[in-house]
Amino acid sequence: MNTGFWFLAVGVAAALTHMAVFALAQPYLWPEAANALGFGVAFFVSFSGHRLLSFRDAATTVGQSFTRFAVTALAGFACNEIVFVLLLRGLHWPSLLALFCALVVAAGQTFVLSRFWAFRR
Repeated sequence: MNTGFWFLAVGVAAALTHMAVFALAQPYLWPEAANALGFGVAFFVSFSGHRLLSFRDAATTVGQSFTRFAVTALAGFACNEIVFVLLLRGLHWPSLLALFCALVVAAGQTFVLSRFWAFRR
């Protein structure tokens, strides 16, 4: 299977994890904080899946990949949080719809940085 397929499969698994944690935490936290908690949990799903499946032929060590992916993921989360807040607070979208759209926007950025830097071949 190719990188794109696995990237999509792992991304969907991580996004579903992110959204599930968000949905469970949102009644107890501000939406922005629930988003951050969802990101934190989904980060480990994403890193593990990408390292083992999407970019299994990476020429980097696990430590290098983890550090680079952390930077990549944090950049993706910054993009996610900005889009999320704009949609949620600025346009008054429902929180799960705003989160879904923010995850989609951040996914493209994360793929490019993952492919060409974090898990460089």
